[in-house]
Amino acid sequence: MQQYDNQQHEFTPQDVEIVSKETLFRGFFKMVKYTFRHKLFEGGWSKPIEREMFERGHAAALLPYDPIRDEVVIVEQIRVGALEHENPWQYEIVAGIIDTDESPEQVARREAVEEAGVEVTHVLPITSYYPSSGGCSEKLDVMVGCVDATTAKGVHGLDYEGEDIRVQVMSREQAYQLVQQGVFENGATIIALQWLQLNYLDLQSKWKE
Repeated sequence: MQQYDNQQHEFTPQDVEIVSKETLFRGFFKMVKYTFRHKLFEGGWSKPIEREMFERGHAAALLPYDPIRDEVVIVEQIRVGALEHENPWQYEIVAGIIDTDESPEQVARREAVEEAGVEVTHVLPITSYYPSSGGCSEKLDVMVGCVDATTAKGVHGLDYEGEDIRVQVMSREQAYQLVQQGVFENGATIIALQWLQLNYLDLQSKWKE
């Protein structure tokens, strides 16, 4: 069995040749068609491969957590990707696309105010990941932020973006139970709440001071 090296991949970006790149659609998001070939694990190069890719850029997501009350702030809004599924209204943590010169943390702090009406005092990174790298370029930075959950209430969002976002405050334990029950269907939300369940005691010791 080959020894797994967790420090680096065998291949690098130099082992891919982009033959062509064509923009198929440009609207609120963009669709691009790539033709590329790459080195193979057993030697040689692949044949040219054609793939359409949904390009939506980089994004940031933040789980607002109150370490004093041991509560999280969750937002609820309609999502086009779920329009024809079981329920288009989704429970999520706050998030936004990075389409300015702001850092991921700055975007997360701003979105916490815009979507949930809460100010974030401390931020800690959790992870970065590709939600669906088989056909989408998006990479998501996931963070947890310290907030006062008593200030989270009401309906928020930007009118010019058609946002209608309702705030929900629940205990950490209740939120994790909803993860276990499959109520949360958003990847970043599930990841953040699972991480919190493993690390909330450390956060409380840091952020209660």
